[in-house]
Amino acid sequence: MFKPTDAPRVFALPAGVDFPKALVTGLQTRFSYMAPQEVARSQIIVNTTRMARRVQMLFNTGPAMLLPQIDVLGSFTKVATADLPRPSSPIRQRFELIQLVTSLLEQQPDLAARASVYDLADSLAGLFDEMAGEGVDVDTIDALDVSDQSGHWARAQQFFSIARHFLDDLDSDPGKDALQRHAVETIIARWQENPPQHPIILAGSTGSRGTMQLLMQAVAHLPQGAIVLPGYDFDMPAATWAHLGSGMESEDHPQYRYHAIMQMMDLTPHDIEPWDHTPPPAPARNRLVSLALRPAPVTDQWLAEGPTLGDLIPATENVTLIEATTQREEALTIAARMRKAAEDGQTCALITPDRMLTRQVTAALDRWNITPDDSAGQPLQLSPPGRFLRHVVALFHQKLTSEMLLTLLKHPLCHSAQDRGTHLRFTRELELHLRRKGTTYPDAEKLLAWAAAAKTDMSDWMTWLTRCFCHQERIDKHDMPMLLNAHIALAEAISGGPMPESETTSGELWKEGAGRAAQRMIEDIRENAHVVGAISATDYADLFGALLSRGEVRDRDAGHPQILIWGTLEARVQGADLVILGGLNEGSWPEAPNPDPWLNRKMRHDAGLLLPERRIGLAAHDFQQAVCAPEVWITRAVRSDEAETVPSRWINRMINLLGGLPDQNGPEALADMRDRGKLWLDRVRALETVPTVPAAARPSPTPPPEARPRELSVTEIKRLIRDPYAIYAKRVLHLRPLDPLMRTPDALLRGIIVHEVLEKLITESKDQDTPVTRERILQITETVLAQNVPWATARVMWMARMSRVADHIVDGETRRRTRGTPEAFEATTSRDIESLGFTLTAKADRIDRTPSGELILYDYKTGAPPTRDEQTYFDKQLLLEAAMAEETGFKGIDPARVADAIYIGLGTKPKDQPAPLAETSTAQIWEEFSNLIAQYLEEGKGFTARRAMQSERDEGTYDQLARFGEWDATDDPAPEVLS
Repeated sequence: MFKPTDAPRVFALPAGVDFPKALVTGLQTRFSYMAPQEVARSQIIVNTTRMARRVQMLFNTGPAMLLPQIDVLGSFTKVATADLPRPSSPIRQRFELIQLVTSLLEQQPDLAARASVYDLADSLAGLFDEMAGEGVDVDTIDALDVSDQSGHWARAQQFFSIARHFLDDLDSDPGKDALQRHAVETIIARWQENPPQHPIILAGSTGSRGTMQLLMQAVAHLPQGAIVLPGYDFDMPAATWAHLGSGMESEDHPQYRYHAIMQMMDLTPHDIEPWDHTPPPAPARNRLVSLALRPAPVTDQWLAEGPTLGDLIPATENVTLIEATTQREEALTIAARMRKAAEDGQTCALITPDRMLTRQVTAALDRWNITPDDSAGQPLQLSPPGRFLRHVVALFHQKLTSEMLLTLLKHPLCHSAQDRGTHLRFTRELELHLRRKGTTYPDAEKLLAWAAAAKTDMSDWMTWLTRCFCHQERIDKHDMPMLLNAHIALAEAISGGPMPESETTSGELWKEGAGRAAQRMIEDIRENAHVVGAISATDYADLFGALLSRGEVRDRDAGHPQILIWGTLEARVQGADLVILGGLNEGSWPEAPNPDPWLNRKMRHDAGLLLPERRIGLAAHDFQQAVCAPEVWITRAVRSDEAETVPSRWINRMINLLGGLPDQNGPEALADMRDRGKLWLDRVRALETVPTVPAAARPSPTPPPEARPRELSVTEIKRLIRDPYAIYAKRVLHLRPLDPLMRTPDALLRGIIVHEVLEKLITESKDQDTPVTRERILQITETVLAQNVPWATARVMWMARMSRVADHIVDGETRRRTRGTPEAFEATTSRDIESLGFTLTAKADRIDRTPSGELILYDYKTGAPPTRDEQTYFDKQLLLEAAMAEETGFKGIDPARVADAIYIGLGTKPKDQPAPLAETSTAQIWEEFSNLIAQYLEEGKGFTARRAMQSERDEGTYDQLARFGEWDATDDPAPEVLS
């Protein structure tokens, strides 16, 4: 195939060329001069299975011939490691490191949070893999000079010495990267003793890792060996190539790795030959991109070489620049273009490292029933089995809440073996019960009692539910295998549903691709779980979630064959008619480097490990390779959820270069790129635009007299005055807000707690004839909080609030006892307006009786009590209660004159506020109230929404129903006669 030579053979293909296709074309040309048996002995080594399939497919299209052997790098090196043990499971490596990291955190808790144990073990294992791949031993790390570093790096170095056996024991327990390096070294040693004479071509690797550089160098020196580089810049001058070797600052250049390979093989840029004479799709664009991406110290070459580029409009005629307002708009625009490509039969590939963007694009494509072929698949933790298993493990370390219970009961995998319809019906009834009761923490006793009282027989279902969901918390540490087995057994029991003891089933849990992927991961964890040892349920949940987050689910046959989503690795050696480069913002592409908790940048450089700049250079090469495709879209979002974004450095360079070449029509070319993008953005915005709907008018429904409310409580009168529409919705339409799923420590509950505390306090003081003291207030408060408030934080906060107002209660109670004696708590009454057929009801918090027989009404307020004017015009609760006390009395209390009515304010600024009884007699109060009710009972009176709210910021329970926001308080009400 090749002429004999002592120099290494290095070929390359320019950026933008369909690499697999050009590779096969070049091979077919060379095979045409070879005997069929020599072709069959030829060996092609590629770095991904996807590329191997593509090369195989291209050969299959013809002409008919004996095919060469096509190997993926992993299978190629497996032969050399047949005598070595299997590579150690990555999970086992991390489990072993967990023990060391846990010990480190116990000794130095300031190093990281406890929940990050697995992440630290994972990053350390990744570092060890990198060290093995780059040929860096622990002695090199030990020899690093950390005298000028912080104590953190010295601690990390000390930890390496403890964990060094992970690199020292490569022969007995090698990791994947260590095993591959050992295999490559073994292969190279064999080749040096007995060089193979058949052609061996290593194609598609960029030499980004040390192991690959060794193999590339060895293959290039074989008698019939060669390497083929993707995305080589044939347009960069030799002087610029020479500049790439001048320090770390050049490592972020897209061609830096190729320069390192040339230095390693003692080659010059002119020694790199084109593998095939297939030209790039847009040679002028290749020259433009090459100049735009020159190293920063030599960007002055823009001035010298820019005018030689010629007219830039042809170079960019197939380039579209999308500058979307938001990432959602960017995703919708990409999806729209991919849909057009599917209609036209184009192969369209979205290339981006931003997984959030790819998920948004996938969701947008679902509008047209298009499922893209995503090379990365779906994260296992987001798949149905992954979510289900994470919900189940929460039962081990969290107290069962109504939210947790219903989340699992409604999951598609719960009770999936049979009778799921019945299960969902029972779940709905249980949810309504839990909402009505405000149950935060359901327990087996309450659930069984509810099921026993239900009209439908659900005993089997409830027995299964209580057995699976209740009392699953594990307080002490347990061995990891025991926790894992208990976790999986519980998940299968919940998924299978109630079954006879003789039958066991896991329902749909392990079915489909996601279920099988989860099961494989579970088996891998089970095989190595004994390494972890004793672990708490909380740590187990964190560990299990971290393991799931690193798994993925992919159905190779589910996606559209021409609508593709690639990561940057897959895109290096693939080709498509239309390439979309998405998410081109700083922090996304190039990605922000992950923080390294073990080695800083200088230590990495001194040890010979990969630097962040080298990773940026790899991303730059991916960009250069993709942006030179036949048709290209470059997309970015101008804003993220938080702030404006920064364009990717490579976009900035191209924009600046184009803008600085007016004689070559650079600004016009850039404007055309943006205009093409604007056309698609306008289409998407039109697609998203909905017809204008007239704003709703301010409602003022007027129901017929017979439908109007005939009974209200005194607490609702304030709402009738301020927001009549709320009374209409509640009393006429009989609408109630859905009860919250879980009781929360809100203002309503705090008011209930304060009322109960004061009732117990005053009753005890009266019955035992003892004074009210601060100490007793706090004692009763602590007891009531323990019985009724299950949230530790809320108990502490409310205890502190009660402590602040305790002295005010003591002082106030002393004054109140001098005026009267407590006679009733939570006393009820009602009074009719017979002429209107209307009844007003009331419940007084507290009623005292004076020595002269008069009554004093008290109402407790945990917030600010209403002012005198507010009581006069709006909040008439105490005034009306006084009028009712004098006319009808309360239950157990005969009518009597009311001497006073007082709000006892127990808010931030405790204050007692009396009702203005002296200014208005109770007879006048009742007359005014009767007139108010008469107005709302007569035909034609509308229940206007938010008629006299105290503040525009006040929220009403029925504001959404009234469509508040489409109108405001300045709009006139729109009466609507109802029948």
